[in-house]
Amino acid sequence: MTTLAPPPARERGHRAAPPARSDRLRRVFTGAPDDPRWARPALWAVLVLATALYAWNLSSVTGNSFYDAAVYSGTKSWKAFFFGALDAGSFITVDKPPFALWVMGLSARLLGYGTWQLALPMVAVGVGSVALLYRMVKRDFGAVAATIAGLALTLTPITVTINRDTNPDPILVFLMLLGAAALLKAVRTGRLLPLVWSGVAIGFAFNTKMMQAYVVLPAFFAVYLWAARGSLGRRIRNLVVGTVALVVSSAWWMVVVDLIPASSRPYIGGSTDNTVWDLVIGYNGFGRIFGASSSVGSQGNGASFGGEAGLYRLFNSIMGGQISWLIPFALVALVGALVLRGRAPRTDAKRAAVLLWGGWFVLHYLTFALAEGTFHPYYVTAMAPGIAALAGIGAVMLYRAFVEGSAAKWAWVLPSAIAASTVWAVVLLQRVSGSGTLYTVAEVVAGVAGAAAVLGLLLGRFTRRQRLMGCAALAAVVALLAGPAAYSVSAATTASTNGTNPTAGPSTGGGMGMGGGGGMTGGGGERPSGEAPSGTANSTRPEGGGMGGGGTQVSSAMITYLKKNQDGATWLVAVATDQTASSIILESGQPVISMGGWSGSDDAMTLTKLKSLVKAGKLHYIVVSDSGQGSANSEISTWVKKNGTAVSDYSGLYRLDASDVD
Repeated sequence: MTTLAPPPARERGHRAAPPARSDRLRRVFTGAPDDPRWARPALWAVLVLATALYAWNLSSVTGNSFYDAAVYSGTKSWKAFFFGALDAGSFITVDKPPFALWVMGLSARLLGYGTWQLALPMVAVGVGSVALLYRMVKRDFGAVAATIAGLALTLTPITVTINRDTNPDPILVFLMLLGAAALLKAVRTGRLLPLVWSGVAIGFAFNTKMMQAYVVLPAFFAVYLWAARGSLGRRIRNLVVGTVALVVSSAWWMVVVDLIPASSRPYIGGSTDNTVWDLVIGYNGFGRIFGASSSVGSQGNGASFGGEAGLYRLFNSIMGGQISWLIPFALVALVGALVLRGRAPRTDAKRAAVLLWGGWFVLHYLTFALAEGTFHPYYVTAMAPGIAALAGIGAVMLYRAFVEGSAAKWAWVLPSAIAASTVWAVVLLQRVSGSGTLYTVAEVVAGVAGAAAVLGLLLGRFTRRQRLMGCAALAAVVALLAGPAAYSVSAATTASTNGTNPTAGPSTGGGMGMGGGGGMTGGGGERPSGEAPSGTANSTRPEGGGMGGGGTQVSSAMITYLKKNQDGATWLVAVATDQTASSIILESGQPVISMGGWSGSDDAMTLTKLKSLVKAGKLHYIVVSDSGQGSANSEISTWVKKNGTAVSDYSGLYRLDASDVD
């Protein structure tokens, strides 16, 4: 009698035994068994490249002194840490919510305060964003698409620059990608919990840069409502629950802060009525889009930083080299991918991913191109994941249609997309011709590789030579990434002198702060050596001059004098703006009052408040000038000049004591 062996466990309905620990460790380096052998090494190569670009010579990075000072203050006071105050005395907050400051602040508290300690979290989340994008694209489109997407994000010039800075944008991008990953999981499974986590991630992104985190929400809502599994009623119910999670995770800090009496917390920098809500809808909300709002700080026009608002803005001489390299290809890829998946079922995961990344790209493009308020070039790093994902997805889908498609139109789509982006890359590199050998080499490589790619693809298709088409596809990747690579290498190896408005590549003129110079900067060269905080290469003090104080120069000698005569006061001095205050904080290590916020227009300081601080011995010195903005500022200047004692050695500096108060 023959005895039959029992069927394998998987055939009996049981799960196979999990891989041994040694197998799991091996898969970290080799990938899943069904992955191509080259896939995991390629991923590690991309991540190593990203780490090298973002962390190269990190100790010499010039960060944003505005945020650096707030982080330093947070290491000295948990109250300042929670509110995101500029100074350890918690007089005024920065004009953003504090989540990014918390991340940098925890790093500084753990590792000590210094340049690389603040920049390290930005490098980590930058590399993490590349890995996360790779994972998201690979799930639906395979290793080739994921590798191209990861490489494109790694080499986006403005992304390299901002990941080497202390602005909050790298954390914003990472949190938005976490939200996108959770959303796609909710779409695939129809489960509620991933959608809730998506809302939480975007809520934390809101607490990083407020309304900018919401740019992707229309795409998130539309993709889930259309493509998620389950009935329409269930999808709507889940969206409502996810929205509640979004609102709670977005609003908790704002609600807590606005419920605290104004006398017990810092003034909310950038607001007109000392509330976070006004900051949300004004300075960091509609003011950025329309150029004016209830917030006085939002009246500046962004043309000074990113060029004139309009659909062409992201292609102009300021912005083109930062983000636009792959936009032509991404546009063709988006349309082509949607056409190729046009007849797929409603719940098709691939089309849902294309819609998500297409919405991410289009929404960001329109927002940044048409924004009439304050606009800095580095904002567009938020749209880089959408462009990179579409580039990877489109490359694979269009190549497959090119090779396998029977319709004649698909014989021209991919070559045309490559040709358009190659021509645009050459145009961008022509704009900076003469700026260095690096850009000249990139121009030649892009032109030659692009031509070889187009000709190789066409010749290979009509002669049915698969290997020729494969080589041509590799040449296309080289052609489209040669220019961004040149800019990225330059950004990683050239010390920036502008931490507030950093850009990659050579200066093309036409904007404040381009190429690391000029503009409303918060970082302009090395920080003079001082007692505290150590290790920070950062200052707004012009070379050979002083730190601007509303028309008055605040020199290092003045700071030495102020520290010597502080006489137990909480604040070393009161000055007009955040830029001046942050520089003094970083040089002196002492709390400094910014009376007018970033632009000097905030009503943070009133005459009544000033008298109270002086009467209590919390403030003795104030810098005033005749160029103060606003009636309150003028009233303060008049009173200080009348009642204070001018310090003869330092123009604009006055001493005030309790006896000077009426």
